[in-house]
Amino acid sequence: MLRIPLFSHEAPLSFVALALLLLFIWQPLKPLRRSLINTSVFYAACLCGDLLAGILLADHNMTAAASWLRQMTVFGEGLAVIRFAGLALFNVALPRIHIHIAGILADILVIIGYIGWGFFRLNQAGVELTHLFATSAILTAVLAISMQDTLGNLLGGLALQMDNSLEIGDWIKIDDLSGQVTDIQWRYTALLTRSGEKAIVPNSQLMKGRYYVICDKHSANPVWRRSIDFNVDLAVSPGRIVQMIEADISAATISNVAGTPAPSCVLLNFGPGYAHYVLRYWLQNPQLDDPTDSDVRTHILATLQRNGIRLATDDHTIHLVEEGAAHREDVQNRELKRRLQAINSIELFARLDDNEKQHLAEHLINAPFAPGDILTRQGAIAHWLYIIVNGEAEAWWQPPEGPRRLLEKRGPGSVFGEIGLMTGAPRRATVIATSNVEAYRLDKEGFQEIIRQRPALADSLSGILEARLQRFAELEQGYHQGRNETQQKVPGSAAIGKKIREFFGLD
Repeated sequence: MLRIPLFSHEAPLSFVALALLLLFIWQPLKPLRRSLINTSVFYAACLCGDLLAGILLADHNMTAAASWLRQMTVFGEGLAVIRFAGLALFNVALPRIHIHIAGILADILVIIGYIGWGFFRLNQAGVELTHLFATSAILTAVLAISMQDTLGNLLGGLALQMDNSLEIGDWIKIDDLSGQVTDIQWRYTALLTRSGEKAIVPNSQLMKGRYYVICDKHSANPVWRRSIDFNVDLAVSPGRIVQMIEADISAATISNVAGTPAPSCVLLNFGPGYAHYVLRYWLQNPQLDDPTDSDVRTHILATLQRNGIRLATDDHTIHLVEEGAAHREDVQNRELKRRLQAINSIELFARLDDNEKQHLAEHLINAPFAPGDILTRQGAIAHWLYIIVNGEAEAWWQPPEGPRRLLEKRGPGSVFGEIGLMTGAPRRATVIATSNVEAYRLDKEGFQEIIRQRPALADSLSGILEARLQRFAELEQGYHQGRNETQQKVPGSAAIGKKIREFFGLD
């Protein structure tokens, strides 16, 4: 056996083992290097103690003290080797072969190694282990009785990691507390709440009580169902509300809302003068629950307002003073002025006189859209147009094959759907709101009376629509050229004028 003067027999072996283990774990365990250095310093101190014990043993007058010092230093050297061996096995070797051991279990096995090494050194020192085990059993029983809660937390932490019922990164809910698991220790589990607070939950509480894992990452579709409540007047058909809300929320592009399972709207209850509805959708990221709820509420409100439906409140009796009528008239005048400004900004209506523009303004319908809402869908038949007052939207064209293409972006003062309003032709593109959009909708009925009184408008408007169709043709031209296909010719103004007259029944 290799022996270095003044050192113990174990010192050379422990030094070689520690050096090899350190080389093995130094690079993979970069985050633990400070701990590795501390353990190495502890081992170096034990070696110095081992050397001092050897010097004292050379002096036969201090044999007893030197012997106990050597036993302690050899025990310390062994502890350092066992620690490095545990890190090499559980943190490096096993993960490389895709075997993962719970951190608490790895700690227990290392502690068992420490205890076994301690008993071995005591036996080498001549201590009778039989009496020691008997004393240890009594001491263990006393400690178990006096430390029930602490032991419950320790065993709870071990069980949580052993059965994988809870993992770091999981979102859990305990009564009114919810947060993301950031750490599972021997005594507690740490949660980071949405408010940035670190909550400490004793492991025994998790083992005894009930908790919910939100958006379980091991499930096929990790989502969390959320509920949005709203009230609508009883006069509105429930079937219409359910179909309208489900269709619009499913079609809209809302961040963090899962497409599958699809959102569902149900009539939940009745109140004084209103019906209580709940929209249930599936959330993908539990950290963004409140912002996503807000986005969904915005879409619900915009959908109802576009269809002329107001959110209902409890019935109240309100006594108005005389100024109320004047105030309402003032509000109506401001709104009418705003609508006339929107109409005047549109080239399509530039040839109308003031009375005709006033007529159109009175027939405009408020139509707000939330980000991701669809204003028009390609191929749909809809006899109305939208005038954007505030916000932005994008027009996308979906070719017969391949990905959709962005045609253009439009902001305040822009118009969508004028070809459908004037000729009844299907929508040429899908228009999606990219921000909150304030818009007005003009239906066919609102324009029909004007064009019947002045049929000549059909010919003057056809030139504007021809230019609009030509713009679409230029944007679609690249697709047809790439496929060596013949592009459809844009109809002339005469043909468009004829379609307008036919659509409004002028011929």
